Amino acid sequence: MSAQPAKTLRETAAEYGLKSEEYDVILQRLNREPNPVELGVFSVMWSEHCSYKSSKKHLGKFPTTGPRVICGPGENAGVIDIGDGQACIFKMESHNHPSYIEPYQGAATGVGGIMRDVFTMGARPIALLNALRFGDPSHPKTKRLVSGVVSGIGGYGNCVGVPTVAGETNFHRGYDGNILVNAMCVGLADADKIFYSAAPAAGLPVVYFGSKTGRDGIHGATMASAEFDDASDEKRPTVQVGDPFAEKLLIEATLELMASGAVAAIQDMGAAGLTSSSVEMAGKGGVGIELNLDMVPQREDGMSAYEMMLSESQERMLAILKPGREADGQRIFEKWGLDAATIGITTDTGHMVLKHQGEIVCDVPLAPLFDDAPLYDRPWVATPAQPRLSPADVPTPADYADAVLKLMSAPDMASKRWLWEQYDRHVMADTLEDSATGADAGIVRVHGSRKALAVTSDCTPRYVLNDAYEGGKQVVAEAWRNLTAVGADPIAITDNLNFGNPERPEIMGQIVRAIEGMAEACRALDFPVVSGNVSLYNETNGQAIPPTPTVGAVGLIPDYARRADFAGMKAGDALVLVGDTTGELGASMYLREIVGREDGAPPPVDLAQERKVGDIIRNLILSGQVTVVHDLSDGGLIAAAAEMALASKLGLRLTAPEGVAVHAALFGEDQARYLIAVSDAAAVLDAAKAAGVTASVIGQAGGEDIAVEGLFTLPLAKLRDAHEGWMPAYMGG
Repeated sequence: MSAQPAKTLRETAAEYGLKSEEYDVILQRLNREPNPVELGVFSVMWSEHCSYKSSKKHLGKFPTTGPRVICGPGENAGVIDIGDGQACIFKMESHNHPSYIEPYQGAATGVGGIMRDVFTMGARPIALLNALRFGDPSHPKTKRLVSGVVSGIGGYGNCVGVPTVAGETNFHRGYDGNILVNAMCVGLADADKIFYSAAPAAGLPVVYFGSKTGRDGIHGATMASAEFDDASDEKRPTVQVGDPFAEKLLIEATLELMASGAVAAIQDMGAAGLTSSSVEMAGKGGVGIELNLDMVPQREDGMSAYEMMLSESQERMLAILKPGREADGQRIFEKWGLDAATIGITTDTGHMVLKHQGEIVCDVPLAPLFDDAPLYDRPWVATPAQPRLSPADVPTPADYADAVLKLMSAPDMASKRWLWEQYDRHVMADTLEDSATGADAGIVRVHGSRKALAVTSDCTPRYVLNDAYEGGKQVVAEAWRNLTAVGADPIAITDNLNFGNPERPEIMGQIVRAIEGMAEACRALDFPVVSGNVSLYNETNGQAIPPTPTVGAVGLIPDYARRADFAGMKAGDALVLVGDTTGELGASMYLREIVGREDGAPPPVDLAQERKVGDIIRNLILSGQVTVVHDLSDGGLIAAAAEMALASKLGLRLTAPEGVAVHAALFGEDQARYLIAVSDAAAVLDAAKAAGVTASVIGQAGGEDIAVEGLFTLPLAKLRDAHEGWMPAYMGG
């Protein structure tokens, strides 16, 4: 039998995700063929995950500055000023591909990775959020994926001791072959003690600390930049393995090292591991770097230079120390029981030089790796616009009570108690509102002050699918509304843009239009983007996920005594609907869950109106006049009312708004609306009238039923059973 011919480097490059024309560019940059180690380094740095080569052109459309922005995109995380010399540092990241292949470790290491992005800038993590999208509940893989992902998030976050306070979970057949696991971390730091990744000069020691390097996660960044097929389970070795106890030690050691004054620059080892961290630190600083890989702490024998550079083993950091401060670092690392070693030095060559076993195994200029990666202006076509549906186009329910029960027990709308009860929501003892309490955003107290941070994660993929531009606007507006509804001043967002294959013009069209819609909303609402992540190639066998540009947002509450939730409704309270109702049923939950259709234009987003109505709501909360507020979103008025009733353990009676077909008034998902419960409605009505905003009393709290006058009466206990029952029955069945 004849031996297989040896692969050419060009063929190997293709296996690593590099196109033939990209390989040609490498040849031009080096003026020679790369060796296998160099090829590996180029392949991860030029992957979509690390280089943003398909999206960078369009990401520049986002507003990224503002009066409170200390550091926008380009660093490990965004930094905003929250007053009193304090800063909030936050970011959202995806771990989609690893979580589909190995749900527990994929989700766990997603949590670990996003925390490192935050504490590598000097912040102590204080809150975690997640945005999860799973396939159809009936799909044979879905239940196992839900169980593994939730266990992974809880297992890691709970052990590290950071509360998981908010998030969202959706189910749809569009995610059958590619689930989404987006994790967000929020941290606190002194505004004058922020740490950055750029190496400041040549001649400084490069120190590795944390866990040893193993063979897990090799080519993880490349795997995250490719679509799946039927053999995707074979990619399990590309998934990293996390150790939350090591992460806890790493957090404490990193923060102590920073406090010692020894750090000149620092970077966590995330996607592409030691390659990415060293390239970015040297590239941002305009210096070179030389590493001796023999010095890298290794947990496996006989590791090659290629394996060490491309491993994505978790819980590792790379620091550049000030001259003569290695001993300070070593003392701290020994105290916390971490492996550490000086593995290199910054240089003035502008090159990355790697030595292993006495040989130079890599010598490449940094510029092509760091800021000269291929950038594409990919062709795109916009998705044809869906027609706007009038209420007459959508059937009314045969039985309104049954429709409400069915809506509130649908997988997307049903209680996720089974899920969030597995997360520690109160560790650190500063959580004021979380998934259990009935509020539109999680709220975490800024320790030792009266201030609090409100945090939320939002996306409505069905809107973005039907109209990427309006859907993009709505993603940002929804996040802004959720912060407003708890009384927070919205400050900034991070984003996690999850899409399919950008080489397909229709997918690229979704990306472009969603970004343009999001950017418009950010500008109109003074809500800049300070960090983010792009996750593309989320598809299997050519079937892309619904476009899912998730937004994580942070707002500031000046005094946490002046905040709102939707769980404090009292008997006799008037229910006031603020904002215009026209009855938008296109792409609505009612249309999908009750009628069985997913067509129609999503509700339009009037950003000026969003701002006008939101400002009124926030002022009413901050003045102490209102404490019970819920924004209207999925499921419309009846869903918001039902959620208020369930959270408050109190019934209510509504009168359907006039001038709109009843089913459209109850289930329509018109934007820029809030439902308020208040003992005296006059102040709310006066404030709305003064601002030229529609507001009316549409019901009253009390009793043990949820009812609409002349239409239906539904016992709250029956609604609760349906709402609370779906997920335990599903996961236990």
